[in-house]
This record gives sequence, structure tokens and C-alpha cells, in this order.
Amino acid sequence: MKVQITQIESQLKEGLQQFDLDALSASLIDYLFLLNKWNLAYNLTAIRDLESMVGKHILDSLAILPWLKGKHIIDVGTGAGLPGIPLAIARPDFNFVLLDSNGKKTRFLNEVKRQLNLKNVEIVQFRVENYHPTQGFDTVVSRAFSSLEQMIQWTQHLIADDGIWLAMKGRYPDSELNEIKQNCSVERYTVTGIEGERCCVIIKNQPRKSS
Repeated sequence: MKVQITQIESQLKEGLQQFDLDALSASLIDYLFLLNKWNLAYNLTAIRDLESMVGKHILDSLAILPWLKGKHIIDVGTGAGLPGIPLAIARPDFNFVLLDSNGKKTRFLNEVKRQLNLKNVEIVQFRVENYHPTQGFDTVVSRAFSSLEQMIQWTQHLIADDGIWLAMKGRYPDSELNEIKQNCSVERYTVTGIEGERCCVIIKNQPRKSS
């Protein structure tokens, strides 16, 4: 086990160098091993091996850091805390709400919050349509929605007037982009340990003007 920990630490540190985030490795390792432990009983993620989790979960989550807007951020359908937990570790000065309706997943996230002492994270167990915060979010991020149109429709009530959506995708989503009316841009990126295309769709909110 000690050999495996050393290998995972080296793999993670190497990956973090592309983001200049080497100092985060200890907290991210703690999160990884908590995720691996709870995954055995709670089936939090389909990815079972730590080596794959480093790239597909941790580094992929951190890759969208440059496009976060503001300091009030919600991760919708966060599941096992992805991308929310890695982002919250990387940006302790930002406030993150991690939203999921699954009780097993929110119990895991509360344990992560406790063990990692994440003061900037709030865990909320709600269905997205039933969650109505008093303040709109600067950034609504998710990699859980099947389509951009669905993401916008289901989370429109969560976003600030000048906020943005960040949708994590694989291939360039041509057909999905044709289905939405909002102004958007697509940023392609690469992640150490992940083959294939990755991109982040940045969608600007366009609130209706009151008559």
C-alpha cells in the first residue's frame, strides 16, 4: 500500500505541475483515498482505480479553474464532489455549494468536508428544481448534464444576472451548441493521463428584460 501511495503522489504532483498547483497535493491525496475507500461500499464513481482517478477526476476538475467567474460558485449534480471538491481545495477564497439529491453522496461529501476542514464548502441535498437560494451564483458548473439545453433549463433559477455556466464536455458539442440561444465560447484543453478530447463550454446568462 505504501508503494501505491508513493506512486499516486508522484502521478498527482506531476499532473499538478501543468496548473502550478503542486502545493495542493496533500489535500487532494486525502480526498482521493477517502473517495476510494467510500467507493467500495457506496459506488460513488464508476472509476475504480486510483491511477485513473488522478487524471479523470482530480486533474480534469482543476483544468476548468481559469474560467471560473466570481467567488460564489455552485456545482450542480456534484456526485462524489467533482469538480467541486478539487476546485474548493484550489480556491479557498471562493465559496462553493455542492448540490446533489443522493443521500449517500452527500454523506460522503460531508465527511470529506469534515476531514479536510473545508470551510468554503456547503453541501446541499436537494433536487436541483427544488433548491432556491437567496442569491444567484456567479458560476454554475456541472459535468453531470446530458445536454447544454437541459443544463440551462434546469439551473436558470440558480444563476446571477451576469453569471455564467461552465459545462464540462468531451468532444466539441456541435449539435448541443446549435440548440441553445445564449452567447457562448468553447475552450479546448488537455489533461495529463486522459486520452481524447476535453472541452469546457462557457455560456453567458442573458436574463430577460422586464417590460
